[in-house]
Amino acid sequence: MVTALAAPYLYERRLAHERSGRDLVLVLDASGSMAESGFDTQMPQKRKFDVVKSIVADFIQKRFDDNIGLVIFGTFAFTASPVTYDIKALKQILEMVDVSIAGQNTAIGEGISQALRSLGFVHADKKVIVLLTDGRHNSGSVSLASAVEEARMKRVKIYAIGIGKPGNYDSSLLKRVARETGGEMFGATNAKELEAVYERIDSLEPSPLPSEDRVNRKPLYLFLVAIALLLLFVRMARGALFAGGRW
Repeated sequence: MVTALAAPYLYERRLAHERSGRDLVLVLDASGSMAESGFDTQMPQKRKFDVVKSIVADFIQKRFDDNIGLVIFGTFAFTASPVTYDIKALKQILEMVDVSIAGQNTAIGEGISQALRSLGFVHADKKVIVLLTDGRHNSGSVSLASAVEEARMKRVKIYAIGIGKPGNYDSSLLKRVARETGGEMFGATNAKELEAVYERIDSLEPSPLPSEDRVNRKPLYLFLVAIALLLLFVRMARGALFAGGRW
């Protein structure tokens, strides 16, 4: 009875549903120009790249069931994080990357190519690249045209974001990148506009609601109570029997 009062139970864990989001790779420009300040009018002393990282971190936090990767590019491109569901780890990696970690120039073609390589290891029905740059394609061994053609062939949608003064980045080229892959091109001259851009992308490519685990709890106290009552009945029966014999 004491054990029954402790309310023992067993857990049977089952997934409510499998993750069903899209595979998404964030491609961030980390060239030397991203060290410039003044992009955030409320905190003009902050570097452009730090502002971008903060906004991107908030964007990642909203992508509940997406498999997200991170590619950094400058003179060359590299995968900072493969596509993963581990949002916490991804945000930690994002915080560690810095300006010029991939060189001073702007190899947009290599950034897209590296993102496509990362997406090649996953198999979601919807694959998206969110490209951000503040400059013009001027470096790398991969041409922008070939990278965009590869994305189009693989049905990977590209959302292209140009930040800073419109004359600093090639808006017509970014529009072509987005148009040929079924995405959209956006421009942002300050931090508030960039926040709005990521909110817009979030609405265009909504992430499913967060998946939860269903945990079935099976109480065991009923079995213990039944055993206790049975033993009590046996004890009472024996007591009555012995008392009858003495009478």
